[in-house]
Amino acid sequence: MARALLIWTGLVLALLLPLTFAATSEYLAWRDPIYIAAGLAGVIALCLLLVQPLLARGWLPGLHLLLGRLFHRAVGVLLVATVVVHVACLWITSPPDIVDALLLRSPTPFSVWGVASMWALFAAALLSLLRRRLSPRSWRVGHASLVSIVVLGGAVHAMLIEGTMTTTSKAVLCGLAMTATMAAVATPWLRARRRAPGKE
Repeated sequence: MARALLIWTGLVLALLLPLTFAATSEYLAWRDPIYIAAGLAGVIALCLLLVQPLLARGWLPGLHLLLGRLFHRAVGVLLVATVVVHVACLWITSPPDIVDALLLRSPTPFSVWGVASMWALFAAALLSLLRRRLSPRSWRVGHASLVSIVVLGGAVHAMLIEGTMTTTSKAVLCGLAMTATMAAVATPWLRARRRAPGKE
């Protein structure tokens, strides 16, 4: 019980603190509502990147593995939606900047990482829709590769932006998301090695 409470408390703090810092940032003082919506959508998307691997592997106490995976799919849809809102709102505020970013000709490095993460996310979502047509191995390798790009690209994108999140809260959230994703990706491989014949 104490361990479960500690895990849930840590997760809630890891999610709420960056959101709180972003929502109360001085950077928002003179911004239009559409720009604020774009920024907060991006922060929410980053938070969801931490939740996803925890749900996929059933690492959240009190959630059965199958239930966790159902939530994983639902959160995946929400993640795609928040990214679409993020990009759409930025498009409204400055269409030329979004065009440059999508065409990979933006002078800002964070744009390239953000676009790479976005397309990898869309590809992972499409792959999920085609899962039944793929072999289990193809699904695992494809999904793991794409979500790794999503998290890495999203983390670098966030860290390169001087925006509403504080540097510390942003670094902690990105670090946790990357660690959780790497652990989730590596777990099946490590289990397979332990089960392989001839291994001590």
